[in-house]
Amino acid sequence: MNLKFENITISGGVAVGKNTLKDNLRPYLVPLGWKFTSGGQILRDFTKEYKQPLASLADDEFHRKIDQRTLDLLTKEKYYVIEAWLSGFVARELDNTLRVLLVCDNPALRVDRVANRDKISIEEAKNSIREREDDNFKEWKRIYGDYNFWDRKYFHLVIDTYSHGQQETAKKVLEMLGYNK
Repeated sequence: MNLKFENITISGGVAVGKNTLKDNLRPYLVPLGWKFTSGGQILRDFTKEYKQPLASLADDEFHRKIDQRTLDLLTKEKYYVIEAWLSGFVARELDNTLRVLLVCDNPALRVDRVANRDKISIEEAKNSIREREDDNFKEWKRIYGDYNFWDRKYFHLVIDTYSHGQQETAKKVLEMLGYNK
């Protein structure tokens, strides 16, 4: 099969469907030899290897090494799907990588997803989303500069998971990839 891209990144905020999309792409791409990972898994693997502290306590150099590991997978390997908040931004200059940004234009749906997934109250879910995103953006801007990390110009495909279902979202990515089985 002649695909248009060698790798895929899936980016977006809390509860927009990144893991769901990654899981829904597996049955199509694993038989073709594709591998799947996440920013969290890259971080866990890296911290085991280098015995660093938790990411939230790590210095800027540690964060840059994690980003470099992501870039290495996307430039030295082929057929990777990487799900991570910043994976599309990190890969923004790589023509071989299909960069997908997921958004959810309904904040209440995101809150509901977090409340159900994490088994917490609606108020706790609202606070969790706000705190995680605010803290991450503040940290990223301090480390990398004043970017809009999810600026649509960095992505080939932007999908609103409020108006597109799980299978429709996967189908859009597969079509953009050139998958035609």
